Amino acid sequence: MTARRRTTAIAGACLAVSMTACVLLLRDLDQIRPKAAIEDALYIESPKMVKRASLGFDGLMACLYWTRTVQYFGHRHYKREGTYNELAPLLEITTALDPHLLPAYEFGATFLAPAPPNGAGQPDRAIQLMEYGIAHNPDNWHLYYDLGFVYYTELKDYKKASEAFDRGSRVPNAHPFMKIMAAKTAEHAGDYMTARLLWSATFESSRQTEIRQNALEHLRAIQVDEDVTHLQGAVTRFGERTGRLPSSISELSAAEHLPSIPVDPDGNPYTMTPQGRILVKNPDDFPFITKGLPPGYKPSGRPKFHTKG
Repeated sequence: MTARRRTTAIAGACLAVSMTACVLLLRDLDQIRPKAAIEDALYIESPKMVKRASLGFDGLMACLYWTRTVQYFGHRHYKREGTYNELAPLLEITTALDPHLLPAYEFGATFLAPAPPNGAGQPDRAIQLMEYGIAHNPDNWHLYYDLGFVYYTELKDYKKASEAFDRGSRVPNAHPFMKIMAAKTAEHAGDYMTARLLWSATFESSRQTEIRQNALEHLRAIQVDEDVTHLQGAVTRFGERTGRLPSSISELSAAEHLPSIPVDPDGNPYTMTPQGRILVKNPDDFPFITKGLPPGYKPSGRPKFHTKG
């Protein structure tokens, strides 16, 4: 063996040992400090610098950064930290190392765009991430769906959402659902039916537990918001007919010829204040609702997740 080959072999062996040691060290630290806070800081935020430092082991480094991304968000979300300053850099580094790591884009669309405490509140960064993914995976219709999803749910830009779905519908082997969504978002922007279609599609198509749980919570919230809207309309109609507010939710239900008092997705009856305001019994069980909340309500405790029943 020549001196040059010997040096190369030794350097390669040292690199392999070092990277293995890093993986083992990270694992041991997680075992030793399972409850320790994951710092909201990165020593290197430049994807280009990390890529250069990977010395060709882009795939391995991408896996490490992807694992850290999920841990970072999961820990802070569980603890209700409320800020996710490094989520965007972590996702950008991960996808720069491996532009074909599709779960990272889906994760970004779901958790990078929403406002705190349920996301990083950076929809513009989420859109940049989706467009980066599309540029490197132009034939993957899921990425166009994720892009339209951000435009629709977070920015309420229904025109651009429809355009994104339409772009995706033209990709070879795109799901027929994309054409439907392109039409729905253009014709029925902002209604409950379209929102339910979007979140149902996310729940059914994703394999990531966190994303499926998030979609399920949004579906539950949509049901509550729709119920409260209808009941509040019933209160208004009652007042117009009788000149007074209903004395109880039971009287309101009878006036509307409902078979029973309406209940939320958990089976708890909706309540009504003396002022005729419809409320949810346990708002903490529905972290994404916008209606039925008591005045001055603030979430308490950790977020609750439910399984598909």
